[in-house]
Amino acid sequence: MEKFYVTTPIYYVTAKPHLGHAFATIVADILARWNRILGKEVFFLTGTDEHGTKIEKAAREAGKTPKEFVDEVANMYMGAWKALDISYDKFIRTTDEEHEKAVSEFVRLVWDNKDIYKGVYEGWYCVPDETFIADFEVKDGKCPECGRDVQRVKEDAYFFALSSYKEDLLRIFEENPDFVKPNSRLNEIVKILKGTLRDLDITRKSVTWGIPFEPDKEQTVYVWFDALINYISALGWPNGSKFTEFWPADVHIVGKEISRFHAVIWPAMLLSAGIDLPKTILVHGWWTVEGKKMGKSLGNAVNPIDLSKKYSVDALRYFLVKEKSIWEDGDFSESGLVSRINGELLADLGNLVARVLTLAEKFKGKIDGKAEIADNLNMSRIMELFDGYDINGALNEIWAFVRSINKYINDTEPWKLDGPRLGTVLNNSLEALRIISILLYPFMPSTSESMQAQLGIKLGTINDCKFGTFNGKVKRGKNLFDKIVTA
Repeated sequence: MEKFYVTTPIYYVTAKPHLGHAFATIVADILARWNRILGKEVFFLTGTDEHGTKIEKAAREAGKTPKEFVDEVANMYMGAWKALDISYDKFIRTTDEEHEKAVSEFVRLVWDNKDIYKGVYEGWYCVPDETFIADFEVKDGKCPECGRDVQRVKEDAYFFALSSYKEDLLRIFEENPDFVKPNSRLNEIVKILKGTLRDLDITRKSVTWGIPFEPDKEQTVYVWFDALINYISALGWPNGSKFTEFWPADVHIVGKEISRFHAVIWPAMLLSAGIDLPKTILVHGWWTVEGKKMGKSLGNAVNPIDLSKKYSVDALRYFLVKEKSIWEDGDFSESGLVSRINGELLADLGNLVARVLTLAEKFKGKIDGKAEIADNLNMSRIMELFDGYDINGALNEIWAFVRSINKYINDTEPWKLDGPRLGTVLNNSLEALRIISILLYPFMPSTSESMQAQLGIKLGTINDCKFGTFNGKVKRGKNLFDKIVTA
C-alpha cells in the first residue's frame, strides 16, 4: 500500500493552542484524511516541544516544576485537537524517552561525522523565540521576529558545521524546486543561503531543562536541534519499522517564521547524519488580527475551541481553509466566519441537501437514469490541486460543483416533475450529494458523516466519485447548518 507521512510543527508549550496552531493542524488533518480516502496508509504526526530556557522560566513563574508545567500544557493541546476532530496517529512530546534517546543517537552520528566542534558563542539571543540573532538583524535591541528585547550572551558551546552544507543545500533547491512551497518561500531560503551562512550553536551550558549533550555532560542540546529530530524519533528511528515504512516525510507543514529552521538547518542535519531528506516543506502564512501576528505575547490570540463551540467545529474548519490560501496571511474576523456560515454553508450546501432529500423522501417511483451532470465535476482538477497542496483551491473547485448542483435543481424544477423524468433528476442530485459527501470529508468530517447518514450510505473513496445509480436509503435528518442571527 502506498504511504503518506504528514507532520505539523511541534508546538512550544509556553502558549495555549490558538487559531494559528489550529490552522496548521487542520491543514495537516485535511491532507491526512484526503490521502486515506485515496487508499493510502497514512501517518499523521503532531506534538509538543518541551525543552529550553523559556519553559524553565514559565514553569518557575507558574510555581511548578518544568515537568508539571509541560504535562499540563501538552494535555491542553491533546484536548484541543480532540475537540477540533484532528485525526492524528501519534502525538509526540520531546520529553518522551524514545525521543531523548533518538536525539542522543543523532548527536553521536553528527559528532562521528566531525560536524560538531567546540567554540565560544557571543551574540544576541531572543529568549522567547529560543533563537540567536545576527547583529545586522537586530533593530533597536529588538528581535526581528517577535519585536521583544534581545540579550547579549557569551558562553562556551558546541557548534554544528552548518556552513559546510551551503553548496549541497543550494544544489538540492536547484534540482528540486518543490522542496519548499510556495516558490516565494523557496526564493527567500535561497537568498539566505547565498548570503553568509553561520555555523549553528547547538548546545547550552546555562540550561538545565534539556537533553544532555553526550560528548560533554555540562551542556544540554539546543532546543531547535532537539525539536527537529521529532520527525524521525516519532517513527522509532533508527531501528523502528515505521521509520522504514514512512520516511522520508511527504510534507512538513510549518509557519513562515520557522521556515529557515526546517529548510536550512534540518536538511543539513539530515545530510550530516546520512538520512534522506523530506520531500516537501509546506510553508503557511499567518492568521493576523487587525494586521498583527496572532500570539500570546501580543494578547490577541483567538481561541479556536471557543469558536468551535459557538459555531461548530466543521464551520470553523471550513472557514479557515476557505477564507485564504494556505500560503498567504489572512486577517481573522468573526463576522467573516458568520458570513460564510450563513452564505456558503447554509445557503449553498445545507439548503441543497434539505430540498433534495425532501423531494427524494416523497418520491415513490424508480430512481435511475443517465448521468446528466457528470461533467460538472472536475475531479482531475481537484486531484491536481491536492497534489500541489493547494487545499484552498481544491475546496473552491468542490464548491463550484456544489453550486452547479443548485443550478441544476433550479433549472430542472423537480418539484414540478413526476414519473421517469423526476427519477432521473433525483438520481443525478442524490449521486451528486453522495460524491460531495466524500469530497468534503477531509474538510468537514462531521458534516460529511451527517450527509451520509441522511443518504443512507457509507463513506466511499475517491474511486467512488463518479456517477451511477443511487442505492442509498434516504431519511432526512436535522439541518446541516442553522442560520446565525447577529444583533
